[in-house]
Amino acid sequence: MNFSLVSSSSEISYPCSKSLQYKNEKLLVSKSIIRLGSFSKQNYRRPLNRDARKIGVSRPFMPEHVKESYKGEKHLEDEAIPPVVVRNDELTWEYLHHYLYEERAFDNIVISPGPGSPTCSADIGICLQILLECKDIPILGVCLGHQALGYVHGAQIIHAPEPVHGRLSEIEHNGCNLFLDIPSGRNSGFKVVRYHSLVINADSLPEELIPIAWSSSTDTLSFLENRKSEVIADAFGEQMESKKIIMGIMHSTRPHYGVQFHPESVATCHGRKIFQNFRKMTIDYWLRLFPVHERKVHDSAWMQMQLPHASRLFRELPKSKLLVNNMGEENSLSTYKPMMLENESIGARFLKLRWKKLDSLASQVGGAKNIFCNLFGDRKAENTFWLDSSSVEQRRARFSFMGGKGGALWRQITFRLSDKSDTIAKAGGYLSVEDAQGSVESIFLEDGFLNFLDKELRSFCYEKEDYEGLPFDFCGGYVGFMGYGLKAECGMASNCHNSGTPDACFFFVDNMVVIDHRYDDVYILSIYDIHHPEKTSGPLENSTKRSWLDDTEQKLLFLKTSATEKFKEKKSQSTAPVPHEAGFHAEKSRDQYMKDVEKCLNFIKDGESYELCLTTQMRKRIGDIDSLRLYLNLREKNPAPYAAWLNFSKENLSICCSSPERFLRLDRSGVLEAKPIKGTIARGLTSIEDEQLKLQLQQSEKDQAENLMIVDLLRNDLGRVCEPGSVHVPRLMEVESYATVHTLVSTIRGKKCLNLSPVDCVRAAFPGGSMTGAPKLRSIEILDSLENCARGVYSGSVGFLSYNQTFDLNIVIRTVVIHEGEASVGAGGAIVALSKPEDEYEEMILKTKAPVKTVMEFES
Repeated sequence: MNFSLVSSSSEISYPCSKSLQYKNEKLLVSKSIIRLGSFSKQNYRRPLNRDARKIGVSRPFMPEHVKESYKGEKHLEDEAIPPVVVRNDELTWEYLHHYLYEERAFDNIVISPGPGSPTCSADIGICLQILLECKDIPILGVCLGHQALGYVHGAQIIHAPEPVHGRLSEIEHNGCNLFLDIPSGRNSGFKVVRYHSLVINADSLPEELIPIAWSSSTDTLSFLENRKSEVIADAFGEQMESKKIIMGIMHSTRPHYGVQFHPESVATCHGRKIFQNFRKMTIDYWLRLFPVHERKVHDSAWMQMQLPHASRLFRELPKSKLLVNNMGEENSLSTYKPMMLENESIGARFLKLRWKKLDSLASQVGGAKNIFCNLFGDRKAENTFWLDSSSVEQRRARFSFMGGKGGALWRQITFRLSDKSDTIAKAGGYLSVEDAQGSVESIFLEDGFLNFLDKELRSFCYEKEDYEGLPFDFCGGYVGFMGYGLKAECGMASNCHNSGTPDACFFFVDNMVVIDHRYDDVYILSIYDIHHPEKTSGPLENSTKRSWLDDTEQKLLFLKTSATEKFKEKKSQSTAPVPHEAGFHAEKSRDQYMKDVEKCLNFIKDGESYELCLTTQMRKRIGDIDSLRLYLNLREKNPAPYAAWLNFSKENLSICCSSPERFLRLDRSGVLEAKPIKGTIARGLTSIEDEQLKLQLQQSEKDQAENLMIVDLLRNDLGRVCEPGSVHVPRLMEVESYATVHTLVSTIRGKKCLNLSPVDCVRAAFPGGSMTGAPKLRSIEILDSLENCARGVYSGSVGFLSYNQTFDLNIVIRTVVIHEGEASVGAGGAIVALSKPEDEYEEMILKTKAPVKTVMEFES
């Protein structure tokens, strides 16, 4: 968990349904409800300020209090100074005391949410001492911070009647200043999001702690639920009153307050108002003590810094002042360097782009499949890629990118982590680089793959005019995948399992074909290094590149659909049996998987996590197989907007991906976008049944809770690398339908900070929260202890990182990975407090259906 040190000149506010558009408000605390772990150097969050703009949106299933947020309301705020976020194990009390009392640099403290218990020193860190010693500084505790306020004064922390995560409750309060101008009680519109398994025992409250808020009933509401709370009969009034949970407390003599719910959640009503009230209470408190405010606010030099991490404030701090921490500083985002506007002179590459557009050609030559098979399908499509928007309904995706080996700048990079069995993650690993002429060089990367990739992308020089006429972002660069094991370079504390596949593998692509599915246009592109002609395959680079463009144009113009008869799939009417009975070997039996679900539920009950994405693998020996034809079958049976084909021939590795989920995209305007999927249900056999199942998913409290938790997590991830106030949620829990399933999909966007690079953004959010659960760091550690094999390519990302500093990456799900004669299919699901083991197993099997069935029918 973290705590935040705040100046009273900071505008204290937060997202609430009354002022939503699902924006991050000016913050007093870490902007996400999700704690990232108390024992990792990655566990900070960067606060955001609010952008005044709003967007009008209408949703049929959205409660009235949320619809209000879309009406274009404007909020004009004073210029704000972001709070300073400090990890609970980062500073000694001596050092913190100096800045609080001698420098008097901060006006109040917020103790943030987090998993675990205030009774555990690793979970709470220095925060208990802050609560005891800072008697005269305003403090607000949120969730774990609220429990800590109770615990430090003698209250008991006990299990709640049931864990409540990502679910809403109506709140009643006593009208104290923290809840000034906020309605109270049932049907009042004051609904809050709760993420907790532990509570303060009301019977154990000492006299100095006064309860100020309670849940108005034992019922919880789903986010999209629009029903009114049931009125409880008078005869049961006393019984219901005794079951109410304390949702807020205050100290009788100190300016200390706590709330059990999460005012910062995207779905909490009046959360912003709570922080505004706390800000006003802070100002009033100091004005009462000092008519002329003496605390150092406006002239404090370090309050002017834009802080990705508090250690940037305390970088001069002697090592002896720091508390012991298990992670090395090298994996912290605080080590990020500002992105250089000018490229380093050493190793700089000056790239030039040439391209041609062939209007309305794609359908005339048989579409994307026909183009790929004819241009790149020879010799089993060795060393080829295809980022395939095979599902373009409802404008989910627009462009497909394809190419193969052949250009002078082409190369393949393959990375393997050095030792993934260590309990402490190491970033180093072995990189193999093969160039266009077939020469291979191997080096050891002490700083890891992502740092290498960052340096590569920073080394490119280019002219924006080259690609200004193109409607897409990818103009050449790296295409490939990052495996789940690269979490070791993103602040995760461990990497327990060895992956048989590489941990990352990419082509550097200099020639490619792009299809615009909206307008049916085909583009051909080629890049070259204008300052290094010795790296080209011919004496005249320009003529060489024009020749490739001309050759490809001629092939496309004369392409006939009958030319790919040999690639047509065999049709089969057979249906696949249950995977483990059809030749697929499950890494975990049904009983073991359900036992692991039970273990997840116990971790959730004990407050260790809110949501755990438990996964497993299905495997089958397949021998020598035409993996391209297998992929063509998969894309026909399960088209998806973020599908992909990758073939790394020397690694004997093919990836046949039909993913419906975007991990993260950075476009040319600097906007980051994530589209997590949480909530899945099978399609119906009839149109009536299908609509009923779709409605069932949309109204499911469990699935909404899953989705809401990941949305709040990704708001946190993006907030670490986005401009203050820019992170927002334009679409929340919309149903998207695919060939075999309906899914709940949300969209989170934010404006990237100018001084951060594309790889910085990837590092901040990888692996995708929908594949880990929340909070991310603690959840990953738990999952590593439960899963008995490496996820490998599965749960990682496939996509591109363009030389022009854009990228688009998916989440690797619904995928067949073919490696050294074996097909593997990964699947899993989010375990939350409402999960049932048998249902979770059935959902996991459902997600394997399309890829497993494709393999079985293909072999038959």
